[in-house]
Amino acid sequence: MTLGAVLSALADPHRRGVVAELAAASADTERTCSSFVLPVTKSTATHHFRVLNDSGLIQLTDYGNRKGVLLLRADIDREFPGLLSLLVAERGK
Repeated sequence: MTLGAVLSALADPHRRGVVAELAAASADTERTCSSFVLPVTKSTATHHFRVLNDSGLIQLTDYGNRKGVLLLRADIDREFPGLLSLLVAERGK
């Protein structure tokens, strides 16, 4: 997880929203990709989740007909303390 990759991933407001939603939930809460309401096409949503996964912010788990999304909270807090709090606060505005 590098600063450049994280900042690049969070540059998009839809991706920031996904991370903020996950951060606002209780720790270790896994959701499905389809549970997020993103005003984009399915292929664009897939791209957004792939970017977040590649940056190290989330972990995607393939369950066959769905994908699980888990925020890598401990890694983020270790590398970038306070980042998740900022994203949750921004989401609340």
